[in-house]
Amino acid sequence: MQMGLVGLGKMGGNMRQRLRQAGHTVVGFDTDPGLSDAESLTDMVEQIDSTPRVVWIMVPDTVVDTVIDELAGVLGEGDVIIDGGNSRWVHDRPRAQRLAGRGIEYLDCGVSGGVWGITQGYALMVGGDEGTVAKVQPIFDSLKPAGEFGFVHAGEHGAGHFAKMVHNGIEYAIMQAYAEGWELLEAAGHVRSVRETFNSWREGSVIKSWLLDLAVNALNEDEHLDQLKGYAEDSGEGRWTVEAALDLAVPVPNIANALFARFTSRQDEAPAMKMIAAMRNQFGGHTVRDVGASPEHIESAPGEEPAHPAEQ
Repeated sequence: MQMGLVGLGKMGGNMRQRLRQAGHTVVGFDTDPGLSDAESLTDMVEQIDSTPRVVWIMVPDTVVDTVIDELAGVLGEGDVIIDGGNSRWVHDRPRAQRLAGRGIEYLDCGVSGGVWGITQGYALMVGGDEGTVAKVQPIFDSLKPAGEFGFVHAGEHGAGHFAKMVHNGIEYAIMQAYAEGWELLEAAGHVRSVRETFNSWREGSVIKSWLLDLAVNALNEDEHLDQLKGYAEDSGEGRWTVEAALDLAVPVPNIANALFARFTSRQDEAPAMKMIAAMRNQFGGHTVRDVGASPEHIESAPGEEPAHPAEQ
């Protein structure tokens, strides 16, 4: 298929490459001219000469509406906009309704995979009409991992971003559990090598996971995480998950505690938060604070460029 892709940071840039490797024609636009294939959003759309014209957006939630409004002026009946960023789900239905008035179809797509998605594939959670999903299914098939899993049409507009929000809330809690276990093992002194203990859990253990693999990667690079500050940001989805749980009266104590632990990390040095920071850096190239550098220092994931505003 031919398509446009807006936002070519860590996620968007890698997605463009994966889609091209699968045989799709992708015209990318970014505010950084060095990354862009087009001079403007209008130029990007004009380069797409097949129908329906499909544009995938990978930009921060704060600018999604600005991008959508500009695209709505150059797209037309039957064209499709996919918001693949970490947008708040409550915005999706109004966006879909606004675009429907112009005959433009809309999908919200939660995307997980971080900097590894280019080779491993991306987990995709889609919200919107079934007919629209079918129109662009070849794009989803190329982005998802090989095999049976990694894609779900989660429901109507908003369902994709809601599912991704909850996914990230679960991620917070799992990471916090690994981090607290790591801190306890380090503090006790009874275990000869905490790194090798974590490494041993990667096979045969009921707590093995990709996040555990990434934790071991981080320990292989800095065995006691001496080079990191115990400071971890939250990118919004954890807060939204807790807010949704409050609205629905659903108890999510582990997710809430993991979110509050990140707030605590910004007040005092917290050893467990070194592991949280390390794992976030491993899967997403998210910012970490080096003990020997200024607060603005960015340490990227292995082989990746520094963080981009459209990070996932």
